[in-house]
Amino acid sequence: MARTAEIKRKTGETDISLTLNVDGSGKADVVTGVGFLDHMLTLFARHGLFDLTVRCEGDLHVDQHHTVEDVGICLGMAILQAVGDKRGIVRYGSVTLPMDESLVMVSLDLSGRAFMVCNLDTRGRTIGPFDMELVPEFYQAVAGNALMNLHVHQFYGSNGHHLVEASFKAFGRALDAATRHDERVTGVPSTKGVL
Repeated sequence: MARTAEIKRKTGETDISLTLNVDGSGKADVVTGVGFLDHMLTLFARHGLFDLTVRCEGDLHVDQHHTVEDVGICLGMAILQAVGDKRGIVRYGSVTLPMDESLVMVSLDLSGRAFMVCNLDTRGRTIGPFDMELVPEFYQAVAGNALMNLHVHQFYGSNGHHLVEASFKAFGRALDAATRHDERVTGVPSTKGVL
């Protein structure tokens, strides 16, 4: 059975359509109006081997916040929908990924409980016109809507682009690991019997 999702979400701030195929090949077609976000989501899809399409029209005349956060909401909703009842999946994923001088780890649990910790050095920093403080907002929106436990940990690094890029690549790979099927797992991977 295909593990796919299609999300449409329209508010007074954004109008988003997003499709996700968890068992894809890494194809991405992303147009959000925020170039850096498009780049990061393309990396996420490529390294996680997900097929991802995103179209977003947002109130960029205000700023990028609503677009970035709302795309994160839709991606989280899509992950939750595509993974379904989580029968037979690995559930956990953790990847430590280098990007030049930066080293970032992403660990996650498709637990059915939302929690996010991000210690990337983002305060007061920009990457071109992109506000790095939106990165934790994006991850919070994903985790909250995917009902996932998500930790994004910076070991070290100085270049903002490298830090964020390492985190998105690691996120893709960790999510790929967590959503894989393990033939040894019967039912859901929890002693509670539900996730």
